[in-house]
Amino acid sequence: MAKPVLYSYFRSSCSWRVRIALALKGIEYETSAVNLLKGDQLGDQYSGTNPMQQVPTLDIDGVRLTQSLAILEYLEETRPDAPILPKDPAKRAVVRQVSEVIASGIQPIQNLSVLKYVGDEKKAEWGNYWIDKGFQSLEKILETTAGKYCVGDEVSMADLCIVPQVYNANRFKVDMSKFPIITRINDTLSKLDAFVQSHPSKQPDCPDDLRQ
Repeated sequence: MAKPVLYSYFRSSCSWRVRIALALKGIEYETSAVNLLKGDQLGDQYSGTNPMQQVPTLDIDGVRLTQSLAILEYLEETRPDAPILPKDPAKRAVVRQVSEVIASGIQPIQNLSVLKYVGDEKKAEWGNYWIDKGFQSLEKILETTAGKYCVGDEVSMADLCIVPQVYNANRFKVDMSKFPIITRINDTLSKLDAFVQSHPSKQPDCPDDLRQ
């Protein structure tokens, strides 16, 4: 069977979520880089791959999937080892809740297409404001759900969402001292192998000056 192909941009938080899951589950794959800054996603070739002109797209098992959370759910259902969703239905719902707070409630407001529309003059202020506002709510939610990680003491889909979002927060100079729970969880997760190897600085399309 052909190796899965992940269409990805090194700094895309949505792509990063999927890279973490692939690493956690030990799934080998090939990367097809889509340079969002150069507009690769807008060309006819990639538009045919993903009509939303976004990353990630994952070709796996003869299926082409888009939207990061849908991809994560598919990987969990087809490859349940190293689970990213708890068995308990209530805990699964909480994991999905935290994931959606980030993936639907925070990240889309500061993604590249929105920032381009806002314009260079205001994009830094815009990104800072909306991530800060979202993190205020997320911090309150985590007060009741968090253990070692976002939901209890096992790595879950929510954790795959939070680390890329903190990376974005730092890019937009959000004052993370206001969010001690988010910061603690991010610091703990960032030491795990799957999170280290999926980091933007480790990706084949990362510019040399950003590599670590």
